[in-house]
Amino acid sequence: MREVVDGSPGDEVRIAVDIGGTFTDLALMTGDGRLHQGKVSTTPDDPSRAVVAGIAELLSRLNLPPSSVKEVLHGTTVGSNAILQRKGSRTGLITTDGFRDILEIGRIRMPVMFDLTWAKPAPLVPRRLRLGVPERIAADGSVVTPLDEEAVAAAVQELIRQDVEAIAICFLNSYRNSAHERRAEAIVREVAPGLAVCASCSVLPEMKEYERTSTTVVNAYLLRTMQDYLTRLENSLTEIGLRAPVLVMTSNGAMLPARIAADLPVFVVGSGPAGGVIGGARLGAARGDRDLIVFDMGGTTAKAALVEGGEPIMTTEYEFRDGISTSSRFIKAGGYMLKVPAIDLAEVGAGGGSLAMIDPGGLLRVGPESAGADPGPACYRNGNERPTVTDANVALGFLNPEALAGGQLPIDRDASIDAINTHAARPLGIDVAAAAHGIREVANALMARAIRSVTVERGRDPRDLSLVAMGGNGGVHAVDIARQLGIPRVLVPTLSGVFSAVGMMASDVEHMFLRTILLPLDAFDPVEFAHWIAELDAAAAARLAGDGYPPERQDRIWTAELRYEGQASELPVRFVPALVTATTLAADFAAAYRELYGYADESKVELVKLRLAARGLRDRRLDFAAVKVEQRPSAAHGETRMVSFGRGEETRPTPVITRSSLSMVPRSGPLIIEEFDATIIVPPGAAVARDELGTIIIDVDQDAATPATKREG
Repeated sequence: MREVVDGSPGDEVRIAVDIGGTFTDLALMTGDGRLHQGKVSTTPDDPSRAVVAGIAELLSRLNLPPSSVKEVLHGTTVGSNAILQRKGSRTGLITTDGFRDILEIGRIRMPVMFDLTWAKPAPLVPRRLRLGVPERIAADGSVVTPLDEEAVAAAVQELIRQDVEAIAICFLNSYRNSAHERRAEAIVREVAPGLAVCASCSVLPEMKEYERTSTTVVNAYLLRTMQDYLTRLENSLTEIGLRAPVLVMTSNGAMLPARIAADLPVFVVGSGPAGGVIGGARLGAARGDRDLIVFDMGGTTAKAALVEGGEPIMTTEYEFRDGISTSSRFIKAGGYMLKVPAIDLAEVGAGGGSLAMIDPGGLLRVGPESAGADPGPACYRNGNERPTVTDANVALGFLNPEALAGGQLPIDRDASIDAINTHAARPLGIDVAAAAHGIREVANALMARAIRSVTVERGRDPRDLSLVAMGGNGGVHAVDIARQLGIPRVLVPTLSGVFSAVGMMASDVEHMFLRTILLPLDAFDPVEFAHWIAELDAAAAARLAGDGYPPERQDRIWTAELRYEGQASELPVRFVPALVTATTLAADFAAAYRELYGYADESKVELVKLRLAARGLRDRRLDFAAVKVEQRPSAAHGETRMVSFGRGEETRPTPVITRSSLSMVPRSGPLIIEEFDATIIVPPGAAVARDELGTIIIDVDQDAATPATKREG
């Protein structure tokens, strides 16, 4: 029988969709604040098929017409997968004569010192497809050498001859004067109207040639992929009667209209994990717990991010690469530089579908290779015979041995045991339980490393923070990881298995506007500064009005990026235009510098950039204090399951319960909390309760357990 949502079919409905490597998660919020969930297998050949199928199933189950949907919010891994799999467009680069090798030169850095086995990532544009043309803009924006338009046309013809599908244009100092780039872009469109093209002045009008060139190249590389995907998605949604606008989540946790995301795909490469981080920050703020670690473990990867003062820690650049992916604050030259605002997170290839194997040296390894959605773990009986992290959890009793997702996904425990025995236990000369624990321990070590990279390596002590666990597998591993790192408390939000989709409901549309200044602060002119502010503000107002946001639903966040004279990097400082002076900027910069580096000096300060984040405030955003959550049934029915909690320990009977059976009074482990979308493990020695928001609170050390109503101030 279908569940009928309270209210009329005309209720305003918002749907959020997050594409993962294994599952595509959906969250639907009705006009009266009810949250519903859906989960379907990802379709790697065309991710839009799973999105449309999931939305259609969800609307049908809730008896809602497609016309009731007012927004579709979308987090996608299409861009990141295209880079990882090298499936982007064949791209050419037109640049200033003499600068074709800037992608190889980069920052002249290595990610790990003295590693003789390290191989630099191959540029997305091979050297034969990078062509220089005569032109030169000086650092002050004046023209030194006029643009040779015939050379540009010839370069385009040569790139066409070499079958390129997209062209990136990046000239020296174009952030000061974009005339040459804009004319070159016009020539490309005249000579080859079928090619995708972008210029750095439209993607990243900032100084630093390598960063600007790399970011523009990545944007061009993804243009066709993202444009084709979003067009296909919107057409498919129209076919099922849904005509709502599609908003795409950006790497910094905001939203962009699909038409803009299609032209600036570099801003949505980190789209996938951003929703969960934003949701975790908003949940922590609702609980009064504003300093958190957000941990998201899905089927393919695990992600970690830090939240301080209720806001995710951001970075203005990061390097996208295989293996552990972190911001480039400490690790440089390991991947493709993207100088765009992003949540500062770490990602590792350790998820439920990550494959376990014995390497040539006889060591057990887990990931980054994943069984993904197809064929999936061995227990799915879908063609994969190699063990995964999910198979280890099934074999040990942590996961339901018969079915997941409320009985929709059949599980074969014997297949998990056979896979572990064949590919891990027997080669290592140990029993299946020991091998399964080994797989879990290796995966946990990888995920703990990701958490350390956003805490310890940034001067934060994880023992002072709570861990918010989400994703289909986050609750299965969270307490073990917390114990490794000394984290005292784990929080598991409602709908944790689809929480990246839920978190999108808390985001706003955001456009970024930038002006490079390069001015000593002691030459600060309030009149000129006000003129720059007015220019950026007018551009923001026009853009947001075009998106349908009237002035009363617009917000501005102003940031000045400053540095000590002679430095190569800047620090962002927020300001209010009506109150800003050279003195306030200098004082705020010194405070920010001291907080980050532990000292400040008397050197001259330079104003490098003005940045405006212009937000369109979406109506009916998610409010965790007011939301009502649909509880779909799990496959468990008050059963008891035999579980092995530790290597060499006897299995022990463990009650399987639901979230609703918990109260604000702590309850001792061991327990398994089984839900439609996720499983949460409360091992022996831990205690669990549920607060008034429905959040599960696990005190890792039972002796430290307190009533769930007690919150951090």
